[in-house]
Amino acid sequence: MTAQKAVLMPTSYSVILAVSGTHLINDLIQFLLPALYPVFKSDYALNYFQLGLLTLAQQITACILQPLMGLYGDLKPKPYSLAVSMAIVGAGVLLLATANSFLLLLLAATVLGIGSALFHPEASRVCRMASGGRRGFAQSSFQVGGNTGTALGPLAAAMFVLPLGQISTVWFALTAVLAVAILIWVARWFVNHQRVTAAAGAPPLSSVKLPRRRLLIAFAIIGALLMSKFVYIETFKSYYTFFLIEKFAVEIQHAQTILFIFLGAVAVGTFVGGPVGDRIGRKKVIWVSILGALPFALLLPHTTLFGTVVMSILVGLILASAFSAIVVYAQELLPEKVGMVSGFVFGFAFGIGALGAAALGALADQIGMQQVFSYLSTLLFLGLLTFYLPDIE
Repeated sequence: MTAQKAVLMPTSYSVILAVSGTHLINDLIQFLLPALYPVFKSDYALNYFQLGLLTLAQQITACILQPLMGLYGDLKPKPYSLAVSMAIVGAGVLLLATANSFLLLLLAATVLGIGSALFHPEASRVCRMASGGRRGFAQSSFQVGGNTGTALGPLAAAMFVLPLGQISTVWFALTAVLAVAILIWVARWFVNHQRVTAAAGAPPLSSVKLPRRRLLIAFAIIGALLMSKFVYIETFKSYYTFFLIEKFAVEIQHAQTILFIFLGAVAVGTFVGGPVGDRIGRKKVIWVSILGALPFALLLPHTTLFGTVVMSILVGLILASAFSAIVVYAQELLPEKVGMVSGFVFGFAFGIGALGAAALGALADQIGMQQVFSYLSTLLFLGLLTFYLPDIE
């Protein structure tokens, strides 16, 4: 009976909302860097490859650190590490506001990436703890906070940062302070939750018990699916404004607004994927999301400005629904190592997305951004690998 009580602990909506809200703040601050790329390109005479290196510096730290921090959290949970992560993000945005050279911008990008790397695996673990069994819902709620922050990034840039200049980003450090305060409260809930579950008697974690070789193949396929999604998304985040300016001669603020629309669609799609996965299964959601976006992605580079906006909305909605399903699916492959798995998924996604964006930025210097966007949609054919994922539900 005690094991049943531990399994059926109620969903803690306030904790999920708090973590999702701080995810919004983190990702809003993180997106200030790519939102400022048009300013950096003109003020510091940077080329597309250097802009790609800034993305790489911000994201590669996540690729390296997140699985390690996630594993460490599995072995030795540190409830207050979430608050520490946001303090580091606050330091990163202060560096971003005051940097006056490419090397200092690179340092600011790295510090921002370190803070984000510490935040994601532990935040994902806390949402799973607070889910009350509604794991897809909790993960989607967490992710939609981040995606909403990312979507607000270009809007904040168009309305606030671009008109007032790079130094104006210093004010976003205040939102990091707010996030630290919220996460201190979450840490206290974490400590109490651990005490209650220990007293109730936590049940043994169930696992699908796949053979080691099958497990490795499953994670390799997950890696390929993440590559298809995140190289596409990161390229949009870094270069969509340049594509719009190059092809349609729109103004920077107009291009940032269109990027906001795309990222808003990504946020909505992210939230839908988790609850739907709870009902129909994660693998079905992955199938529909990645392959369902393919025809619209293929059309996007070859239509009018209005058509481009419409196609980008459809791609964002459909493609983004995969991520929460992928995260929960991966966690269920190794439920005893939730932090490490979450760290791998987030870290690999950020790292491969950044590497892809940097490589495609270098390619754009040679062949032009319009041509790069024409090739980009072919990545989504990797979604066919979903067929080989094991049925674990």
